[in-house]
Amino acid sequence: MIHQIPPKPDYLRVKIGRRLQRVGAVAVKSSVYALPDGDQPLEDLQWIRREIIDGGGDATICRASFVDGLTDDQLVEAFRDARNADYAEIAAEAAGRRAEDLGRLRKRFTAVSAIDFFSATGRSDAHAAIERAEAAATSSEDARATVTRMSGRSDAGTYRGRTWVTRKDIFVDRMASAWLIRRFIDPDARFRYVDAEQYRATPGELRFDMFEGEFTHSGDRCTFETLVDRFSLDDPALRAIGEVVHDIDLRDEKFGRDDAAGVERALVGIAHGATDDADRVERAAGLFDALYAAYQRELTGRS
Repeated sequence: MIHQIPPKPDYLRVKIGRRLQRVGAVAVKSSVYALPDGDQPLEDLQWIRREIIDGGGDATICRASFVDGLTDDQLVEAFRDARNADYAEIAAEAAGRRAEDLGRLRKRFTAVSAIDFFSATGRSDAHAAIERAEAAATSSEDARATVTRMSGRSDAGTYRGRTWVTRKDIFVDRMASAWLIRRFIDPDARFRYVDAEQYRATPGELRFDMFEGEFTHSGDRCTFETLVDRFSLDDPALRAIGEVVHDIDLRDEKFGRDDAAGVERALVGIAHGATDDADRVERAAGLFDALYAAYQRELTGRS
């Protein structure tokens, strides 16, 4: 991504810098950032580009190969160096930490691992440091699955029996959103999983968690949160799930959910074990049903 950010407002440059850091981009030049080619990195850059343009700047996204000067191997090493620096900070912070402080470090380790595109060597050291700290701090570790809301209501009629389209290789936000759609919005929903670059919108189809889709990220909200708000699902359990999905998907620690790491680990297992996207949706539905029941019981006293 090649971008130009206006000098004012001052916060925009800082905000964009942090967003690029969170998605794992490395600087090729002061205004040129790179990510490995792939659907998720592309979408990450598309959203950042939108923020830059909305802030009065300009940005272009392109696929590139190096002909002279910087080599691909050097760029890979730049990615590894950036992640090794993150892992070194995590390992240093783990030493001497109390058990109650380690949840944040585990979340940070998960977030860094998600953008460790080229298997930096520091990952194993950071993981071992956290495990040593946990063992020294306490003999038992809480696996907390916490919080939130109750029953939702769907916008019946207009959105019944529709075809809902999203990007293939679904993961956290798309898994959760598919569950939400089928359970609370459109029980007869049909899903299509497409290549985002080749897909062309078809009349009557509804896109979710896709760039410029009908239901997708809005402001600092993930798609799940957008659906909850757009369909007025005033349900504490759904809001809680939305916070978990947000923390996993956007990696901005907005809600600081202690249960996000455990939910993410379960979803990673589902993604690895499922044969295709439809299978992922079915398997993830069981997890989100269980989370919903747990949060509903905790927040409302209902079983």
